[in-house]
Amino acid sequence: MDNTALLLARLQFGLTLTYHFWFVGLTLGLSILVALMETCYVRRGDPIYKSMAMFWGKLFLVFYAVGIVTGLVNEFQFGMNWSEYSRFVGSVFGATLAFEALTAFFVESVSIGIWAYGWDKVSRRVHLVFIWLVAIAANYSSFWILSANSFMQHPVGYVVNNARLELNDLAALLTNPYLFYQYAHTVLSGLVLSGYFVMAVSAYKLLRKEHIDFFMRSYKTGLICAMIATVSVVGTGHFYNQYLAYTQPMKMAASEALWETAEPAPFVIFAMIDEDNRRNSYQLALPAGLSVLAYNSLNTPVKGMNDLQLEFVERYGPEHYIPAVTILFWSFRGMVGIGFWLIFLAALNSWYWWRKQIAYCPALLKATMWSLPLPYLAITMGWTMTEMGRQPWLVYGLQLTERHLQSCIRGEYMDLLAGLYGDIRRYRFSSSLYCSSHYS
Repeated sequence: MDNTALLLARLQFGLTLTYHFWFVGLTLGLSILVALMETCYVRRGDPIYKSMAMFWGKLFLVFYAVGIVTGLVNEFQFGMNWSEYSRFVGSVFGATLAFEALTAFFVESVSIGIWAYGWDKVSRRVHLVFIWLVAIAANYSSFWILSANSFMQHPVGYVVNNARLELNDLAALLTNPYLFYQYAHTVLSGLVLSGYFVMAVSAYKLLRKEHIDFFMRSYKTGLICAMIATVSVVGTGHFYNQYLAYTQPMKMAASEALWETAEPAPFVIFAMIDEDNRRNSYQLALPAGLSVLAYNSLNTPVKGMNDLQLEFVERYGPEHYIPAVTILFWSFRGMVGIGFWLIFLAALNSWYWWRKQIAYCPALLKATMWSLPLPYLAITMGWTMTEMGRQPWLVYGLQLTERHLQSCIRGEYMDLLAGLYGDIRRYRFSSSLYCSSHYS
C-alpha cells in the first residue's frame, strides 16, 4: 500500500502541476507581449495596435483565470497528499507563498481588473501603466514561487528546530544561486511559448486570409519575441546545466546516462539504458563532449551515477539515490532537440520576413502552426527533468520522498486513494476476464 500511495500522490501532483504550468508559462510571456502592443499604440497612436492589445489581452485573461483555478488544486494537495512536507518545511515554504500573495498577486489582481474594464475610463497612459503592472507582477510572482522550488533543490538560509526547518535568513533564500538560473530559464521559456502561440494563431488566420494586416503584425511581433527568447533560453539552459554539475551531480549524470566516472566524459547522443544492471547496453557518444558542456574542458572528469550512489550512501545512509534515468535522459534530449528546431523555424521565418514573403508561403505558416505543441512539450520535459531528477529527495539532502509518505500513510485520504486504486485494478481485471470470455 505504501508504494501505491506514493505512486498515486506523485501522479496526482505531477499531472495537476504540469497542467497548471501550461497556463502559467503562457501568461508570463503573453502579459509582456500585450504590454508591448499597447505601448506601441500609446506611442504611435495606431489603432491597429490597440486592437492587437485587446484581442491578445482577452486570450491572456482566459488563460490567466484557468491558471489561477488550476493552481488552487495544487495548494490543497500540500495539506492532503504532502502534509508531512508542509509540517517539515512549512515555515520556509509558507513564507514565500505569503510574500507572493501579499505583494505580487494583490498588485496583479487589482491591476488586471482596472486594465480589463478601464479602456474608456482612464487615460491611455494610465491604462498602459496598469498592463505593465500586470506583466511585472506576474513575473515577480513567479520569482517567489520559484524561490520555494529552488529551496527544495538547493536548501539555504534555514535552521533545524524540533525536527522542522525554520527560515532564519531571508536574504540567503532570495539570493540562492539556484534561483537565478531557474528563474531566468523559466521566464524565457514562457516568452518562447507565448511568442510561438501568437505566431501559430496568427498563421492560422493568415492561411484563412482573415484580417491580413492585423495578424501579419501579430505574427511579426511573436516572431521577434520567439527568436530572441529561444536563443536566450538555450543559452541559459547551458549555464543552468553547468551549475547542476556542482550542486546536483546525480541529476546531471542521470540526464546523460553516465554510469561510470569518466575522464574525459563523453556526451551520449543515443543509448539503450539498462537501469536494473546500471549500465548502457548500447550507446552512441561524442568523445569528451560532456566534459566540454559541463566544465568547458576537454580533460575534466565527470562522476558517474555508480560512484555518486556510493558517496550518497556514505553521506546520507542506505537508500537508492539514482533517479529514473531513462525518463531524464530522453526528456533532456527532447527538450534540447525542440529548442534547436524552434531556433531553426524562427530563423527561417526571419529569412522570409526579410524577403517579404511570409504571407505567400503556406508551407511555412503551416509548419509554424503545427509546431505550437512543441514549446508545451519542451517545458513539460524541462520540469520533468527538474523534479524527477531531484528524486528520491523531496527537499534535497534533508527529506526523502518515501519517508515523508510513510509518515502520512496513516491518513484517511491516502487510504482512500489506495482503495480507489484497488477498485480500479479489480474493475480492469474483471473487464479483461469478460472480454476474454466474450471474444473467445
